[in-house]
Amino acid sequence: MKSMDVISRRRLLKMGLAGSAAVAFAALPGASQAAGDPFKGLKVGIASYSLRTFNLDRAIAMTKEAGVKYITLKDMHLPFKTTPAERKAARKKIDDAGLVLMGCGVVTMANKEDAIKQVFEYAKDAGMPTIVCSPEPEALDTIEKMVKQYDIRIAIHNHGPGDKKYPLPADVLKMVKDRDPRMGLCMDVGHTARMGQDPVAALKECLPRLLDFHMKDVTAATAKGGPVEVGKGVIDIKGVLKVLLDAKFPYHVALEYEAKADAPLPGIIESFDFIRKTLATLA
Repeated sequence: MKSMDVISRRRLLKMGLAGSAAVAFAALPGASQAAGDPFKGLKVGIASYSLRTFNLDRAIAMTKEAGVKYITLKDMHLPFKTTPAERKAARKKIDDAGLVLMGCGVVTMANKEDAIKQVFEYAKDAGMPTIVCSPEPEALDTIEKMVKQYDIRIAIHNHGPGDKKYPLPADVLKMVKDRDPRMGLCMDVGHTARMGQDPVAALKECLPRLLDFHMKDVTAATAKGGPVEVGKGVIDIKGVLKVLLDAKFPYHVALEYEAKADAPLPGIIESFDFIRKTLATLA
């Protein structure tokens, strides 16, 4: 066991969260789950950017330790400059761990057909159903062609203040509303709040085209709002979860925990614990 693992476990014990993590782990395939699904059918998992300072093996292990089974990979965990065989091997490693690969991202896409095709080939080789992305608007015609050719969804990510293309979910909706239904958005609830928009209202507007969702919390509903454990910030997490639950949202609800990159596991587990407890209060 690495020293960082020991530190993380000690922190969990101090926080009183180790037991919660063990309970959550029962939700993994093959484990006893007498109490039922704590996420009530929502595919709650992790965006591997949360684990960006660790390699793929550690990211898989930490995802399991956090008590979830769904994962979206960032390219530091599966680089684009890999062979089809390497991509298939990574997918097998994830499958063998009992995890479910939901896609990749966030991927930037320039208006270059060869480069866009390479991203779709990458996703196809790894068996990824969704590409969470931030494309150049001029590239959308080419991307739509690839979506039809590969039958892979794309979910455009809104990135809040500083994003000149898609700061708000509504900016994505305007770009995809008349396109193939496999072209939609990944709403980032934190960046939406940082734009001063009500995340619950934005989520309701997005639902018809929502193909992925980034869960997080922020310290303030302004551009200066920073990342914090879910439940400790200003976002109405209960309201957000109720909308997703009522809609029976079928795609990934991915925690993107951007704080404490070198030791993220305690905050990740605390966030999932808050999500489970909040869902338990909803009908």
